[in-house]
Amino acid sequence: MRVSFVSPSPNTEIKDRIKGEASWPPLGLLYMATMLNERGVEASVLDQPAKGYSIEETVDWILREEPDVVGFSGLSMSGRNAALMSMEVKRRNPEITVVFGGLYATFNSERVMSKYPSVDAIVRGEGEATIVELVDVLESGGPLKDVRGITYRDGDSLVSTPDRPLIEDLDSLPFPDRSLLDDEYHSEISGANIAVDKFTSVVSSRGCAFSCRFCCCTKLGRGRWRARSVDNTLEELHYLASEGYEQFIFVDDCFTLSPKRAIEICSRMRKEGLDFEWICEGRVDSSSYEMMREISRAGCKLLYLGIESANQRILDQYNKMTTPQQAEDAVRSARKAGMDLIMGTFIVGGPDETREEIWNTLDFAKKLDIDIPQFNVLGIHPGMDLWDELLSKGVVDEEAYWETGVGVSRICPTSVPFEEIVEMITAAVKSFTFRPGFLLRGLGRTLASSYRRGVVWHNLDNWRAVLETFRNPMG
Repeated sequence: MRVSFVSPSPNTEIKDRIKGEASWPPLGLLYMATMLNERGVEASVLDQPAKGYSIEETVDWILREEPDVVGFSGLSMSGRNAALMSMEVKRRNPEITVVFGGLYATFNSERVMSKYPSVDAIVRGEGEATIVELVDVLESGGPLKDVRGITYRDGDSLVSTPDRPLIEDLDSLPFPDRSLLDDEYHSEISGANIAVDKFTSVVSSRGCAFSCRFCCCTKLGRGRWRARSVDNTLEELHYLASEGYEQFIFVDDCFTLSPKRAIEICSRMRKEGLDFEWICEGRVDSSSYEMMREISRAGCKLLYLGIESANQRILDQYNKMTTPQQAEDAVRSARKAGMDLIMGTFIVGGPDETREEIWNTLDFAKKLDIDIPQFNVLGIHPGMDLWDELLSKGVVDEEAYWETGVGVSRICPTSVPFEEIVEMITAAVKSFTFRPGFLLRGLGRTLASSYRRGVVWHNLDNWRAVLETFRNPMG
């Protein structure tokens, strides 16, 4: 039995080539391929955006691999294009079993299979245990109804088996075999590569205990947070060091969710001589100075903070369970702890968010001592509570947007229009960036930080292009 996995890119046409959109390796596929390989099933992985392959080239790769099963993982547009690839695969070799997984497939399983006859089965939710069992059943010819967590065809009917329980012992999973990919990875912000050395991603926990209404983590993880042991996490970090990796990102939904655990991991990293530069994401209500200091001392160079809004009404509407004051305190703690780069993420364009509230958030970024603001216009797709709410109110045309998702400000009559929000964000970014005090502080911090100097040096051409855009916005 041979299995090939594909991480699809959002190509829109069969011959489109999009290079360099993959910042991080597709860990989910690597975990599944590693488990299959350890059980004697030959598995391969292709990261389409990292290769820059067109749909046509990706299908050619699949057929050269001669798999019995091909698995696609994706979300929104990448899932939609995986469907296009599956049709081409089936056209050229109808004997290949096509399996889908990931967010796109999990929350749209029956819709995907109804629209795309080329898809034979869908793995819902966590895929490691399910794909192993599914491949065993396909190889033995056993009944698919015995595999939990899948949706499949039974004649003209679609059958969804009961959900598979979440993996309780994450330490039982093997370390993902990154040698299955020969691509170079990086982490990018606003067109700038912020991880210029040998880079990868690591997941030390899964899920989130919170239930932000603009996020699908709650439904995907069933409202639970599960963590690998500190020992197991450190063992993988030692392995990565032995493989020559110098930089990584914790792709946990929230690495700082348990400050005690984060402190222990960081303390162990220092004691055991692990010399990485790394990145993580944190909540503003779990960002004490003590934890920030340990994270910074252990090599964290960039901290993402989910700030989202300057307006308590909007934060409450999103069920964020934080306050603007906590955001200010978190940034202050991170700066005092010596964090090299602090990035704040913000969301604007809510269903009834006013222009004044949007400006409050855009201006709030300047009040905070952050280095990079990331302003996002609120979008929704199946799996989010906000999707369900606007669907129940008749705001969302489910048939039009279940596959792609949609910006709230594009469809909601009580929202500020999308084009106007983009103009507001563009003005806010310029205003944030070209403040004399901000530029002087940034220069001083860059002179004092070898990490920041390295990022600047490796991105000079990128930033020249950005500055030229600001000088000549019409091109």
